[in-house]
Amino acid sequence: MLYLFGGDDSKRKILNYEKFIESLSGQMGVDPKEIFFINRNDFDPVQIESFYSGSSLFSVLSAVVFKNILEYEETRNFVFEKLKLMGESKNSFIFLEGKLNKPILDAFKKARAELNVFELPKQKKEKFDNFLVANAFANKDKLNTWIYFRQAMDVGVGMEEIIGVLFWKIKDLLLKKNFNKFSEEQLKTFSSRLSYLLPEARKAGRDAESALEQFLLEVF
Repeated sequence: MLYLFGGDDSKRKILNYEKFIESLSGQMGVDPKEIFFINRNDFDPVQIESFYSGSSLFSVLSAVVFKNILEYEETRNFVFEKLKLMGESKNSFIFLEGKLNKPILDAFKKARAELNVFELPKQKKEKFDNFLVANAFANKDKLNTWIYFRQAMDVGVGMEEIIGVLFWKIKDLLLKKNFNKFSEEQLKTFSSRLSYLLPEARKAGRDAESALEQFLLEVF
């Protein structure tokens, strides 16, 4: 059985997710001691396979809660390959995620998951200052570059907007010959990679968000 909780309305999402977790024991017969929480750091494919392949006829049902697993390509690909098997299992598999793109939602729909997506109304979405990402990048501040990038994704900033402001910042550094943090050669390489990042990601069938996040984490 599959359950997905996602979206950028964090308050409603967490409230409904917590209610669901509380209901597992009464509604679905899951022992609270048999609820397992998994994030990227303790993601073990062998252990996960044991949850959906193990028999539950003579044992207590289990529930596996994945937190922000779908943000990362390697764990997302594994999950997509096993969604059908998880859906057919008598154990419960719950995914707690941030904002979700259409391919992810389509994959869960195809696997007949119960979707619980909580989106903020468009007019209430926070306006994000894209230059926070660009300025942190220019200062060679890896941590804040990643934090601001994740914040931008959480409030629905488009990939083209983020790439555009990064590209502008790099060109500005080149024009001003500001090579305090990066060399001229490095900046030209970054500019070239950004120019082709989205087309190459689409051509390879990769998630564009993951491709840009990987770029940001690798350049420092």
